Amino acid sequence: MPKISVIIPTLNEEELLPNLLDTLKSQTFKDYEIIVADAGSKDKTCELAKKAGAKVVPGGMPGVGRNRGAEVAEGEFLFFFDADVILPKDFLEKAYGEIEERFVDLATCEFKPQSDLRLDKILFQMSNLFVKINQKLNPRAAGFCIFISSRLFRRINGFDESVKLAEDHDLVERASKFRPLHFIKATHLMVSIRRLEKEGRFSLIEKYMQVELHLLTKGSIRKEDFVEYEFANFEKKDESSESKKFLDELERRIIQMEESYNKISETVLPQEQKDKWAKSLDNVKDMFDSFFQQKKDSKN
Repeated sequence: MPKISVIIPTLNEEELLPNLLDTLKSQTFKDYEIIVADAGSKDKTCELAKKAGAKVVPGGMPGVGRNRGAEVAEGEFLFFFDADVILPKDFLEKAYGEIEERFVDLATCEFKPQSDLRLDKILFQMSNLFVKINQKLNPRAAGFCIFISSRLFRRINGFDESVKLAEDHDLVERASKFRPLHFIKATHLMVSIRRLEKEGRFSLIEKYMQVELHLLTKGSIRKEDFVEYEFANFEKKDESSESKKFLDELERRIIQMEESYNKISETVLPQEQKDKWAKSLDNVKDMFDSFFQQKKDSKN
């Protein structure tokens, strides 16, 4: 029996899945199996997974796929990733080592963007900080980096398949009633920014704020609730709401400023001038803080 079962829900992931499979193949820790739970891909996802030595089982929406993968898993621990994740070559070794050393049954880790934009790094830092702050009282973890013992997963009956969105948070919240969520310090993973690019960075932040408010006030998001989720569809949406227009324009300006700064920083300029540009980029973030506050005040 392997120590770790890596479970990956997929749908038409032939472009990015090989990157994850390659980083798994190069791991220093070898006592693991790979399970791909596919939701009916029309591309070469399943073919590539089988070629890499993965078990391929029928999947569905992310929570459903993760459950189907867990049903055939033989590992002591279940490591849930998404297809757009990339791992350092010693990720499994360090993560499993910390889990064993600290007697952990439920964990997540730091995630960093596959992006050089400072804005993306700031947003991911905020997300990691949110997870750390809520670790004890209001535990949260992203579905692309949840690590849980098989016995605990079975004890809580896995993912709740009736949950439409934030099924990952729902699982962690239920599991943490038995074993606390641990934030692994020894390593991290990299995740793509494709959802940020699809929905818009600040539009996505606003959406997640709505999700979090719903979780805190009404509980898990069921199929009849308001939040829309599209699995593996990363085509740009055409949304014309005033709110989205504002947030998308704000994002465009920040990225434009950052790209200009990056070009300038490559030239020989006084450090004072470079610091000025960096500060101006940070200050622009206040725009969307003000926007969210105005929306909150208007609702009150």
